[in-house]
Amino acid sequence: MSQEKRNKAQILSGYRVLDCTVAMSGPFAAQRMGDIGADVIKIEPVEGEWQRRMPAGGGNRKINASFLSLNRNKRSLAINLKAPEGQAALHKLVKDADVFMQNYRPHVAKKLGVDYDTLKAINPRLIYVSISGYGAEGPYSARPGQDLLLQALSGAMYSTGQADGPPQPIGQYVVDATTAYAAFEGALAALLHRERTGEGQLVEVNMLDAAISFQMQELSVFTIDGKPQKRTQEPHGHVYIRAPYGVFATQDGYVALAFPQLAKLGELFDEPAFLAMNDDVDPFEQRDLIHQLVAKHSAKWKQVDLIEAMLALGLWAGPVNDFAKTVEDPQVKFNGSFVEYEHHSEGHLKTPGFPIRFSKTPSTVERGAPLVGEHSREVLGAAGFEAEEIDRLISEGVIGAP
Repeated sequence: MSQEKRNKAQILSGYRVLDCTVAMSGPFAAQRMGDIGADVIKIEPVEGEWQRRMPAGGGNRKINASFLSLNRNKRSLAINLKAPEGQAALHKLVKDADVFMQNYRPHVAKKLGVDYDTLKAINPRLIYVSISGYGAEGPYSARPGQDLLLQALSGAMYSTGQADGPPQPIGQYVVDATTAYAAFEGALAALLHRERTGEGQLVEVNMLDAAISFQMQELSVFTIDGKPQKRTQEPHGHVYIRAPYGVFATQDGYVALAFPQLAKLGELFDEPAFLAMNDDVDPFEQRDLIHQLVAKHSAKWKQVDLIEAMLALGLWAGPVNDFAKTVEDPQVKFNGSFVEYEHHSEGHLKTPGFPIRFSKTPSTVERGAPLVGEHSREVLGAAGFEAEEIDRLISEGVIGAP
């Protein structure tokens, strides 16, 4: 589908984003912009972004599932930015672009002629979003910015796991995702500023700051109240939350339970120990004992019966789902949390959708993740390149096309 045919009612219709990012945080942020109407052009090497070919999570597809999930609603321009003609072609696109996004290693953008100062001189109204691991400068700026490493550095792992065990990583790329949202929000805020003033600007986002920011409450408990992260022997769900708070086994599954009143638990389980406890003191001082008591009683119940009994008492409880159950969950289906569409090389796909609802300007999936250079001719032709010149650049390896 050509960009002109996209939904004109979408919020970012008419805006163009040049996406020079790889991996997760940058592509995820750019995809968010495409989901609400921006013309996102994925700038990738002639051979394609490396993640296209990564064997993540199994499967036997031509295109990696992670790449498919992070690059819908984009067009692909495959271009060799190490070649002077490749840089010149990109500079021509920058003249009419609204947002440029990159997450290169330090100093790589300058070598490729796509640093902020260079592009600002071409287009002073450009919003330039730079994503890094630790910041553009500083003692760690050259270190690899990878999710696990940032979870570790930011203190997040010491909030997970048990007292006598090692710090535990979170089971999702939560730092990448948080960084992506920060970049998305930063780009939108800068566009709003430009609408008011006409000024473009540099927007810098780094994974370390993002990892610290999503621990807003936990770090503030430490910096304001001076309370260290104190993990327990039992698998308690949060270092600063009163017990019981965690996951408990039943006869046929698991139940998540969040800080209930102990008196109500005592009533439900006919457990005198809970009735004798003080809700303001014991849930912090006796977290292991409380966990053990809840685990003893929950093991006697079926999952659905225990959840219904807890909800009837006003306790905060719910099922612990695997992905198979999450996808089929009635609330998930009601919300339309996943989108389904046909991909021209990968067939029918189902992936998480855009999580923000707009009453007048809904997000749509106009195209799946592009093939390498699938839109090179289209993008360059619209930028003023003659067909013969595009053919020459393709034959010389400056531009990639199917």
